Amino acid sequence: MNFELDDEQTMLRDTTRELLSRSYDAEKRNATSTTDEGWTASVWKQFAELGLLGLPFAEADGGMGAGPVETMVVMTELGRALAPEPYLGGVLIPGGLIAAIGSADQRARLLPVLSDGTTLSAFAHTEPGTRWPVATVTTAASQAGSGWTITGVKNPVLQGDSAHVVIVSAALPGGGTGLFLVDAEGAGVTRTAYATHDGRRGAQFTFTDAAAEQLGEGGDVTAAIVEAEVRAQAALCAEAIGIMTEALRLTTDYLKQRKQFGVPLAKFQTLTHRAADMYVALELASSMSLYATMAIADGVIDPTIASRAKLAVGRAAHQIGQEAIQMHGGIGMTAEYPVGHYVSRLVAIEHILGASDDHLRVLAGGVSNYSMVNVTE
Repeated sequence: MNFELDDEQTMLRDTTRELLSRSYDAEKRNATSTTDEGWTASVWKQFAELGLLGLPFAEADGGMGAGPVETMVVMTELGRALAPEPYLGGVLIPGGLIAAIGSADQRARLLPVLSDGTTLSAFAHTEPGTRWPVATVTTAASQAGSGWTITGVKNPVLQGDSAHVVIVSAALPGGGTGLFLVDAEGAGVTRTAYATHDGRRGAQFTFTDAAAEQLGEGGDVTAAIVEAEVRAQAALCAEAIGIMTEALRLTTDYLKQRKQFGVPLAKFQTLTHRAADMYVALELASSMSLYATMAIADGVIDPTIASRAKLAVGRAAHQIGQEAIQMHGGIGMTAEYPVGHYVSRLVAIEHILGASDDHLRVLAGGVSNYSMVNVTE
C-alpha cells in the first residue's frame, strides 16, 4: 500500500499551506481570536475560491468530489497553522450529514451555499449533562400539521455562533432519533454564543416549539449520526497531527536557540532524548490517524477504528503538549508565544467527540468480542 500523497494531493497540501502561512502568524492569530467571529472572512472567501469548502461533496451537489484523504490533508494544514476557520464544525460535519441523508432538494439547496462560503451550518447533538457517546437525546420533535417543531437545549454546539442553519438531533414520537433543519434566527430559537479556551467559538441553543424541517426521509438516523462522528473523529485526529508537528518544530527550534551557561539547550542530552520521545509519539499518532482515514477511504466506517485512533492521538497530544510547555519553560505559557495556543487547541480536540478515557472505556467494553487481545502499556 502506498502511503505517500499523489501529485494532486501534494498540490492541495502546498496550496493550503501557502494560503494559511500568508494569512496567519502568531500576532495575526491572536488578534483574530479577539474579534466577534474569531476567524477571518477574507480567508474563508479564499477557501471557497480554492474549492476547499466543497471538497468532500459530490460534483452533482456543487462540490469537488474529493475523498477522505484530501480532507485529511486540509485538516492537517489547518492544525499546522492553528487556523480558526470553522471548517470542521461549520461545513464538514453538517454538510456531510446533508450529503448522506438529505433529500435531493435539500442537497441542491444547501450544499452549494456551504461550498461557496455564503452559508454556515452546525450540528447540534450534545446536550447539557451528556458526554460522548450520547446515549439519550432529550430534545423532542413533535409533528405540527404537515411540519415539525423542536423543543430542547443543545450545548456545546461547535461553531454554533456563526451558523445560519442548524442540524438538530431530536427524539421522535415513535422512538429513535431524527435530524431536523432549523433556522438559527427563527422564532422559538434562542442562541447564546461564547468563546472557548482555545480561541474558538461555540453556542448553546434553546429551542421552544421552533419550526423544523425533517432532514431526508425521516425515521431513526442514529446510524448516520454515528457515521458522521467517525468521520469527524478522523478529521480531528488529522488536525491534531498538524498541531503536534508544529509544536515539535517550535520546541526543537527553541532548544537550538536558547542557551544556558553559554551552551544551547540542544546540547543537553536529557532534553534531546525527551525531544526524540516526542518525535516517536508523533510518528505513532500519525500512523493511527492515517489508519483511520484510509479505513474511511476504503468504505469502512468503523467506530472501533476511530476510537483507537482518537485514543492514540489523545495520548500523544498529552505527551507532546506537556513536553513542549515544559521545555519552553515560562515563555511557553505566555499569550504572546504560540506554543501555549497549540497546546490549548490539543486539549480541546482531545475532549471533542470523546476524551481519551471515554474511548478507552468504549474499547475496553468491547474486549470480550475478541478471541485474542494484545495488552500494551
